[in-house]
Amino acid sequence: MSGIFDALTRALGRKRRRDNGVAGPMTYEEARELARDDDVEVRRQLAQRSDARAEILYFLVDDPASEVRRQVAGNGATPARADLRLAADIDPAVRGDLAQKIARLAPGLSADEQDRVHQITYDALVLLARDQVTRVRQILAEALKDVAHAPPEVIRQLAHDIDLAVASPVLEFSPVLTDEDLIEIIQAPPASGVLSAISRRARVAPQVADAIAQSDDIDAIAVLLANPSAQIREETLDLLVERAPAHEAWHEPLVRRPYLSAHAAARLARFVAERLLQVLEERGDLDAATKVAVANAVRQRIGEGGLEMATFRRAGDAAGQPEKTVLPVVEAQGMGQLKEEVILEQLAANKLDFVVKALAARANVSATLVRKIAAARSPKGMTALVWRGGLSMEAAVKLQTRLARIAPDDVLSPRPGTRYAFPLDPADMNWQLEFFAAMIGEKLPPS
Repeated sequence: MSGIFDALTRALGRKRRRDNGVAGPMTYEEARELARDDDVEVRRQLAQRSDARAEILYFLVDDPASEVRRQVAGNGATPARADLRLAADIDPAVRGDLAQKIARLAPGLSADEQDRVHQITYDALVLLARDQVTRVRQILAEALKDVAHAPPEVIRQLAHDIDLAVASPVLEFSPVLTDEDLIEIIQAPPASGVLSAISRRARVAPQVADAIAQSDDIDAIAVLLANPSAQIREETLDLLVERAPAHEAWHEPLVRRPYLSAHAAARLARFVAERLLQVLEERGDLDAATKVAVANAVRQRIGEGGLEMATFRRAGDAAGQPEKTVLPVVEAQGMGQLKEEVILEQLAANKLDFVVKALAARANVSATLVRKIAAARSPKGMTALVWRGGLSMEAAVKLQTRLARIAPDDVLSPRPGTRYAFPLDPADMNWQLEFFAAMIGEKLPPS
């Protein structure tokens, strides 16, 4: 009977501890007993108490249940030396909870801490920033991304992280990163998405914007241009406008930039789509001279056959002339003398029907033959068509990708060792064109 009585007493004692034992004040002896309780829930509740003694929490660092160790990791009363041990815990969830807590303690910490407790906390922070599990580092980065006095060494470590999910929050938001830090990251071989994260910052200094603009990251430059708070020098913007015909994603953010020079506005009017020309026309910040420059560029573009529209409303000149309509688009038979630059501008603006007609006129073939070659996605056929039209191999590469939608790996490039030489012999290119002409029942006319 005594054995049964003892068992009942122990069971009732455990129930009392679960119901009441961790809710109110307790003695050290009571806490030590609870820390050894067989019931995980009893130990878990003990581990989350803010009044738990340091030695009890340190003891629970080795608890076999991860849910207990997670409570210790998130407890602000846990001693620093326990945090350092938890930074190497086997369970990533424990380390993640610790990262959230440590991030709250991070402001003001540095690598040369003199205070022992602060040094241990800093060491735990460094361990978490180097954690092998991406999710742990990501939790830390999210927690520290907008902390003004976070340790610079840790922020730089996170900013250079190979995983974008870790680096991106810090790159986009951290006030700790200097312009020099950002330029160093930009000039290194960055991972995809890194420059875009920097381009989204609330403040992008001119020298940082210059570094992004000089890169080959087309997407990041589009993000930079779309960021109204990015400080882009006029000279840098003009250089991007010169590169823009080949990058349609830049057109709208360029047209909508807070400030456009007369040169940039007039140049944009030479190649952007009709709807964006309308945006240019309606901008209220362009001075009279710039509006005239835009109007002149539109007139020149129409004269060269560069606009595929029946009418276009243009801005009045400096004298306040009323809006006028312009001449209809030139007919296809007048396109044979179009310059390569005009054709490529329309290609960049996705005016594919116009490009087909212009290419057909240049090559003295039917538009049906051009469409057949494009639909067949033939690298050789498209290259031959460009050659017959007297255009460059550079144009051939662009027309393969944009008009014929040929995958980059399949694009026919210039002859090896050259930049401009066609990779096929004239006889081979004529054969290609005759082959496609026969497919549609046509005879290739003399060139």
